[in-house]
Amino acid sequence: MENLLGGPAPAMLPDRPEAQAAAEAGTDPAKIVRAYPDFSEAWALLAERALQTGDPVAAYAYARTGYHRGLDQLRRAGWKGHGPIPWSHRPNQGFLRALAALARAADGIGETDEHKRCREFLADSDPAAPAALGLA
Repeated sequence: MENLLGGPAPAMLPDRPEAQAAAEAGTDPAKIVRAYPDFSEAWALLAERALQTGDPVAAYAYARTGYHRGLDQLRRAGWKGHGPIPWSHRPNQGFLRALAALARAADGIGETDEHKRCREFLADSDPAAPAALGLA
């Protein structure tokens, strides 16, 4: 994919058909993590569930794990630490969901700087992502 504006090409994580199908089918995210421990979306689902049940500490741990697993995959896909990570590309959504959950969880434990950094990173990754994830 050529970027005619001179910036880095958008990061496109590879499809994970089995893991994505399990998440879309509503499989317990803990079961998905046991089968696919590097699948950021399952960690994001665990974080989102913890946030819904009022446990920002657990959510923070789950979200941070998903975030770091996603960073590892982005780097393997050629991402150099900056540039677009499109929300519209289905495989990127797990990483971006983990990042949004990390922002929410950081806010929930009073980690103001982390909350701000994660929100900025999300918006820098794709300006459409914050609205899609309820952080607009």
